Amino acid sequence: MTSQVQDIQQKVVIDAPIHKVWEYVASADGIASWFMPNDFQPIIGYEFHLQSPFGPSPCKVIEINEPNKLSFTWDVEGWVVHFILKEIDEQTEFTLIHGGWKSNEEILAKPNKNAADVRETMNNGWSGILLKLQKVVTA
Repeated sequence: MTSQVQDIQQKVVIDAPIHKVWEYVASADGIASWFMPNDFQPIIGYEFHLQSPFGPSPCKVIEINEPNKLSFTWDVEGWVVHFILKEIDEQTEFTLIHGGWKSNEEILAKPNKNAADVRETMNNGWSGILLKLQKVVTA
């Protein structure tokens, strides 16, 4: 019996008000400053691309609840990414959830590795990306 890969879930607290953080997580220029180049627009149903190391990744905006949540599909593997913002005094708690994973041993086409290995690599990558978001927003 194969098991499903667990969602990636990471949180950081950013020393900035929620509306400032939202500008960085819900605009093309903002996302490019800490994540990947893209042609994002904050419109539900909008199809855009993230320029990943494996080439352009097709995405689609599926939820916007300004300034608290942005969700989109990512690539062709069934991934869904959620950026969740919560105001805590003058700071913002930013939660990333990267879900939609397949079973542990299923091979993902672009990296040609199993889902469990890709998840581990991406979990580590998200850690660095969220640190970069903190730095960019508070610079």
